[in-house]
Amino acid sequence: MGTRVYLARLAALPVFDPNGDRVGRVRDAVVRLRTTNRPPQIVGLVAEMALRRRIFLPIGRVTSMDAEAVVLSTGTLNLRRFEKRPNELLVLEDLLDRRVSIEAEDGTGTAKSGIVVDLGMELNRNNEWLITRVAVRQHTGRLTRRGHTYQVEYDRVKGLVGPTDTQGSANLVALLEQMRPADMANALQDLPDARRNEVAAALSDRTLADVLEELPEHDQVEILIQLDRERAADVLERMDPDDAADLLAELPKAEQTILLDLMEPEEAGPVRQLMSYTPGTAGSVMTSEPVIMTPDATVAEALARIREPELSPVVAAQVFVARAPSATPSGKYLGMVHFQRLLREPPSSILGGIIETDIEALRPETGLTEITRRMATYDLVAMPVIDNANRLVGAVTVDDVLDHSLPRDWRDRDVPEEAEEPAGVLPGVNHR
Repeated sequence: MGTRVYLARLAALPVFDPNGDRVGRVRDAVVRLRTTNRPPQIVGLVAEMALRRRIFLPIGRVTSMDAEAVVLSTGTLNLRRFEKRPNELLVLEDLLDRRVSIEAEDGTGTAKSGIVVDLGMELNRNNEWLITRVAVRQHTGRLTRRGHTYQVEYDRVKGLVGPTDTQGSANLVALLEQMRPADMANALQDLPDARRNEVAAALSDRTLADVLEELPEHDQVEILIQLDRERAADVLERMDPDDAADLLAELPKAEQTILLDLMEPEEAGPVRQLMSYTPGTAGSVMTSEPVIMTPDATVAEALARIREPELSPVVAAQVFVARAPSATPSGKYLGMVHFQRLLREPPSSILGGIIETDIEALRPETGLTEITRRMATYDLVAMPVIDNANRLVGAVTVDDVLDHSLPRDWRDRDVPEEAEEPAGVLPGVNHR
């Protein structure tokens, strides 16, 4: 392990125990402040495990840190949820993007202004990891010009620890955008409300839409209402219609109307329709944008369609076949073809000749219990939903069922500690 490590580069790296078993991913590093002028000490890392649990890993238990992974010296861990102490800060959450001033090397002259983009820690003779270097991007004050990045000794940096209004969001956003949406959502939940809203607003519309779909409802609402209405409508347009409908349902009726009116009509239409169904039914949880093709389409065309990267795995797992038009509500629904069947058929085969017709379609009013029973009985990841005219109006996917079958707060990090203790795992002895 090298004697200097840059902390922002550890974000999202996997953590392994000595046996090579994965423990979780690095989410941050913990800095202990000192009452003297000595550099702050890194006392440990914060790792995220399964069930969205964040735990503390003492830095002394780390045997190696490189560009690929962090390795621990023991598999015995304290599984108590991490909580930041009063004399501690988190590097990525609290220090990244801080605006600081850099004193001249000789202590004279005008101090330069800059934005913190990374912090380097080094191992001293007492086996303590201390912040000794700060990577700073020069602050130019101009929107069209990025200042150059350089490193300075920690003792030349002023304002690293101070009021939060000196902290921006660009570098934290850049780190978050390297994560999966679910991991980004977890990271946002760990930020103070004001910081979370600031970082969320700095994300692109597409990224913010993906992240909102992974957040608890109260966080979704809080972030959305902090945006101006035009931006909120743009983000809603980029969400899956069923997720947008669920989010809008949490807002007052007047606000729902305003945002739906601001959305493009072709985007707002499916959302309005989904909101018209009774909660807890197939109509209220289905996606209105499954893969639909006509019976004269070929297997090759169907395979090309489900390869499109914007499709989620569950949506791409099957093609629904219906008469034109190939958008909900479609023409007469004929049947479905699973992607595995597509892989077994000649590319020139016609979909109308290989469809499955023995699965009874759902109705919009079918309840969740019945949907779950049918999907479990036939080992399906999606089921068609048809109206009284036998038109396809959507499809219920297994992730829709799970989202609405779990407790409403299942995405929330703030659940009682004893309710989330993994069964069969004993806490370790590395108490802080």
